This record gives sequence, C-alpha cells and structure tokens, in this order.
Amino acid sequence: MRTGQNILIVDDVIDNIQVIMNVLKEDSYNLAFALNGAEALELVKDNDYDLILLDIMMPGIDGYEVCKHIKNMPGKKDIPIIFLTAKTSIDDISRAFEVGGVDYITKPFNADELLARVKTHLELYELQKTLLQNNEALKIKSELKEKRLKEEIQETQRELIYMLAEITEVVSDETGKHIKRVADASKLLAHYCPSLSEEDEEIIFTAAPMHDVGKIGIDPKILHKPGPLTDEEFEIVKTHTTLAQKILKNSDRKIIKAANIIALQHHENWDGTGYPQGLKGHDIHIFGRIVAIVDVFDALVHKRVYKKAWDKEKAKEYIIKMAGKQFDPELVKIFIEHFEEFAVIEDE
Repeated sequence: MRTGQNILIVDDVIDNIQVIMNVLKEDSYNLAFALNGAEALELVKDNDYDLILLDIMMPGIDGYEVCKHIKNMPGKKDIPIIFLTAKTSIDDISRAFEVGGVDYITKPFNADELLARVKTHLELYELQKTLLQNNEALKIKSELKEKRLKEEIQETQRELIYMLAEITEVVSDETGKHIKRVADASKLLAHYCPSLSEEDEEIIFTAAPMHDVGKIGIDPKILHKPGPLTDEEFEIVKTHTTLAQKILKNSDRKIIKAANIIALQHHENWDGTGYPQGLKGHDIHIFGRIVAIVDVFDALVHKRVYKKAWDKEKAKEYIIKMAGKQFDPELVKIFIEHFEEFAVIEDE
C-alpha cells in the first residue's frame, strides 16, 4: 500500500509526464496524471491531492482556467498548484500567480529544481494543514471552556437563588420543598406551552424559586399570623412583590431578570383585579401567569399556618373555576390536560 503524498501531473504531452514521473519516483510520492484540463478537473473532484503540477498551454481548457476551477471547488482551494510552462514572460508568470498558482517551473525541467520545488511546497502545504487543524482544535477547546465556564456561572446563580429562596421560606414559615415544587411545576407547564422554548423552560425553572423573595422585607409576625389578616396587614403583605423588584431590578442576567418579572407579576390576575400593577390578560408576562397557577395550587394542597391542606381534586376545581378570572384560561387548560403530572410533583 502506497502511503506517500499524492501528486497530480497535468500535461497534454505524454513525454513530459513521463519525464516528471521518472524524476519524482525517487521519493515515495503517489503519482497520477491527466492529459487535458477536463480530465484533470474530474480527477481533482473525485480525489485528494497534496500538490498539482499543471501545464499552461493545453488544448480545450488551458492551465489558467483549470486552476480557477480548482480554486472554486469545495475543499480544494488550498491545494498548491505549480505551473509548468515554456513561457517566461512577466505577464504570463503574473497571470499564473493571479489565478492561484504558488510557483512555476520552466521547461525543459531541471531534475534537482523540480524535486526541490515539489518538496518545498508539499512541506508548506502540510504545515498549513497542521496549522488549520491546530486552530480548529484550539477553537473547539476554547468553545468547550467557554461553555463550561458559562455552565459554572449558571450553576452558581442557581445555588445562590436557592439559598436566598430558602431564607425566604424560613421567613414566611413555609416548607423548603415548596420552592422545588414550584420550580418543577413551572418548568412542566412551560414545557407544554407551545410558545416557549427549551431555554425558556430552564430559565423559569431556575427563576421561579425567587417568586416570594420580597417576603424577606415583611414583618414575620404578619407572615406567621395563624388567623385571617386585617386589611392593613394584607396591604403590607402585597408589598412583597415590589420589594422583590427593588432587590432584583438592577441585574442584566437573564435568570435574575426573569425572577424579577415573576416576583413582581405572579399575583396579577387575568381579569385585571390582581396586584401590584393591576395588569390584565397578555399584559402579564407568561412567566408570571405560569407561576401564578402552580404557586396557588401548591399553596392550596399543602398546610399553611393559616389554613389546612386541601385535597388535590378540590384544588383542581378551584383552578378551573378561576380560569379567565385569576388565571390565564389557556394555561389552565394545559394544566388540567396534564393534571396527573402536576399531582405527582405535589407529592414530592
């Protein structure tokens, strides 16, 4: 099996080809030949060559045109082409370089010159390929490193968000599992929402635990009150949405921006009767509309200091009843269609 570099010789005179092959056979080159431009182009299209020795003056397609065609072939433009010519005028030589040649050798051939030029351009071509491979390897390594760093940053963000969210749960006297259930259920509802992408699913999954972060600023005595809140106390509790915005509004990070939206809007109602802005319908961000449903459902089916746990069917009926009033009716429809999956989350 021949393992040397591949060289194509193109000349319409078979004697010239034979001379070149006799010289080059001293080294371990794989030699092929073509007697005209059209034949040469077919060979180049179907084979890989490390160097082409190309005659200029040929019937039909001359060497200049052959070179132009090769330079336009996908994956072939970097093959070094050395022109073979009896022409030595400045214009002829200049044109050879203009169309993409890397060198020229004049006829009749000098064996030592031919061997030296061929060896030099093969070495340069190998070096070029090595550099391209190294650059590609460095590019891939850089991309992987950037991806890893990005993932580490996102993971750090998630850890900090969960830490802050767990502090919020302690302050509001709710179980730590509440934030995980809301995150899982929000992602699930987003998954079935046709307008949202996989990236949106991940963003809401990470951001949803921050929905009640503003409760950090609410008096724990009010949050832990076992009975009904007075009107004044309820107004204070409602400020947890705007307090959250003050905490989160200055970040440009996607996840924190999403958390800001969710914290501010998850108590807005579809019919405009919610708080703090009285937004209505699609003016409420879909992240806020999603968390509104799953947060209420989770709160209903789990015990709170001010209420007993509801069974899931009763909570389901409440969600259905409030479609078009408190909740986005389309999202409620999706929620009900996949209710068993959401019910499983509530058992975690």
